[in-house]
Amino acid sequence: MDAKNHTIMEKIDFVMIWVDGNDPEWQKEYNRYSGKNGLDENSTVRYRDWDLLKYWFRGVEKFAPWVNRVHFVTCGQKPEWLNPNAPKLNLVSHADYMPAEHLPTFSSHPIEINLHRIDNLADKFVYFNDDCFILNHLPVERFFRNGLPCDRAGSTIIEDDGFEMANHVIKNNVNCINRHFNKKESIRKNWYKWFNIRYATHPRCMLHTLQTLPNKEFIKFSEPHFPNAFLKSTLQEVWDKCGDTLEQTSASKFRNFDNINQWLFRDWQIAKGCFTPYDVYKDSISFEISDSNIERIESIITKKKKRLIILNDSTQFASFSQIQSRLNRAMESILPEKCSFEI
Repeated sequence: MDAKNHTIMEKIDFVMIWVDGNDPEWQKEYNRYSGKNGLDENSTVRYRDWDLLKYWFRGVEKFAPWVNRVHFVTCGQKPEWLNPNAPKLNLVSHADYMPAEHLPTFSSHPIEINLHRIDNLADKFVYFNDDCFILNHLPVERFFRNGLPCDRAGSTIIEDDGFEMANHVIKNNVNCINRHFNKKESIRKNWYKWFNIRYATHPRCMLHTLQTLPNKEFIKFSEPHFPNAFLKSTLQEVWDKCGDTLEQTSASKFRNFDNINQWLFRDWQIAKGCFTPYDVYKDSISFEISDSNIERIESIITKKKKRLIILNDSTQFASFSQIQSRLNRAMESILPEKCSFEI
């Protein structure tokens, strides 16, 4: 089935959340609620702008023309170059879909877990972070097949990797899963989705799943940092069954150790068997940007070696401006033309 006919039969939206951390008004509000006089180093890295956003939109238009609509979610901000009248664009403010009593928020967790409340969001959608870019033609089947999200099942252990906050969130997610699913039964009913030949290109994940198989409960799901495909009904189902936990996170203005995040919805789909096996590592790659890997990143972008690339910010380079310029040049080389999302 070609992309055009598939789109006619089935609407699939993209959702992206974004913040302009350089905005003085946003920084002022952040400092007011945080009680700080400025962004600390970790916050600076989390919120700073690489000026790559326009290439995300260009990539969507050029390499995923089948998308029904792009929901661009912010706190009311808008890049100067963004065309608010673009046919496929829906500008969404947090206030449009989140409870007023929980705003403002400076954490992605509350913003993510309420996405199903966005007006006119398609029943099938793909959630992107703003550090993920499309480099080559992206078929519908990368995200949905047989009416189900494409994903890779895997179980592993929580490692002491220095990301204490993230590990607590992962534990909170899996605790919710274990309250509603029996691990043995989940895997038994969908064993071919857990041990699938499509996963052969990344055998270490399969090994981790086998190593944790004797455990009575899920410890941690493998969480590739790639765009996640969701059924809107999944988010509503989790809210119906875990509302108190989600409400607590929804009220958080900053990331807390008791939070959950959007991975809970992905884990729920996997535990339920509500997905089609797909090796997400086959066409996607993730990096923490550093001086040591910038040349490899440039090569993957300019030669379009992968369909998707994730560029995680870090402090592992000497000059932000130099690395920023190199990434912009690389993206410009494959996406030089303005798209309908730009003025």
